[in-house]
Amino acid sequence: MSSPPKPEVGVGVFLLKGKKVLLGRRRTTVGRGTFALPGGHLEFGESFEECAAREVKEETGLDITGTEIVTVTNNVYLEPKPLQMIAVLMRAKLANPNQTPINLEPEKCDGWDWYDWNDLPKPLFGPLETAILCGVDPFPVR
Repeated sequence: MSSPPKPEVGVGVFLLKGKKVLLGRRRTTVGRGTFALPGGHLEFGESFEECAAREVKEETGLDITGTEIVTVTNNVYLEPKPLQMIAVLMRAKLANPNQTPINLEPEKCDGWDWYDWNDLPKPLFGPLETAILCGVDPFPVR
């Protein structure tokens, strides 16, 4: 008898530009075809901020600053394999507002684009959809 799978921790990053957010369509097994924030798995010993900066750089080539936690979600997937994902969703700014995202992992993502927060593409990746259904708004109140 095998032991049950252990929860995994992921970090997703709301990169904001005006009233738009950066999303990419996933090509990976979990969430294939859904639109997701840049991000990935937390490595041992890494802070959430370090993970956010590393994953955004690896996936998009963008440098970020001012990272802060927005919310945490808990999603359970049964297909294609059992997986419980604890997602720490963070907000960050572009270190240089003139940077343009590049798809550095085409085997994992169809590409990056800016989407209006009030008109997001569908379907959304589970952690992002859960956050939105819980009323999360990543835009800071001024």
